[in-house]
Amino acid sequence: MTLETTELRLPSRIEAVSEAAAAVSEFLSRLGIDERIAFGVDMAVREAVTNAVLHGNKLDEAKVVDLKLRNLPEAFEIIVHDQGRGFNPNDIPDPTREENILKNSGRGIFFMRNFMDTVDWSADPKGGTTVRMMKKL
Repeated sequence: MTLETTELRLPSRIEAVSEAAAAVSEFLSRLGIDERIAFGVDMAVREAVTNAVLHGNKLDEAKVVDLKLRNLPEAFEIIVHDQGRGFNPNDIPDPTREENILKNSGRGIFFMRNFMDTVDWSADPKGGTTVRMMKKL
């Protein structure tokens, strides 16, 4: 398998979510990734980029979202970095709790964790949050 990396710099607009999804779809297609796996990866990327644009950068068009896609020998890696203030993912309410079931938002991190094998967040000392997701191949 040839190791490949794709990097995109996306504007802090909601339309960037579709651009990111198209790039991921093309990347996974070139790698011959199973359609069921590709669906979950697509959902995770959409959620991560949506969170970066809306919650991280707060739709501030002076800020960007960086997306990096890499295939590794035994996994596929996605890195999404925003320029926002950061957050603690453990502070996000559990969407499966009874009081949150009927809410129309708050499921992005839940989806990311369920579709990917690992999801980790880190704060950048220069500002922003990086989410790193891995899916084993």
